[in-house]
Amino acid sequence: MAQHNETGKKGEQYAAEYLVKKGYVVRDVNWRSGHYELDIVAYKDNMLVVVEVKTRSSAEFMRPEEAVTPKKCRRIIDAADAYIHHYDLDFDVRFDVIALLSDHSGGYEIEHIPDAFYPTLR
Repeated sequence: MAQHNETGKKGEQYAAEYLVKKGYVVRDVNWRSGHYELDIVAYKDNMLVVVEVKTRSSAEFMRPEEAVTPKKCRRIIDAADAYIHHYDLDFDVRFDVIALLSDHSGGYEIEHIPDAFYPTLR
């Protein structure tokens, strides 16, 4: 597996553990269906929380959260819609970003950005 894939998987696991410690119930990690993918789907306070995780070993070129572009947001929103229909869910949905930056000692600096973006009408 490529180094960046390992970094991403490790980051998703770290983010899921962080969410559990904050009282979230993690429903799925790395959910896939066809060409759709969601990093983490969690639940808290009657809200379905879709979390995009961005992990970087360095902020030399950009901070992790800066990699969540408008195009990426659209794909996450479409994937969340597929997830909701697949499981026939009836919850309000929030879109968060968790940005992880390696602290070079095996851990991460973590930034949780609730309501990082909102679905838009097309």
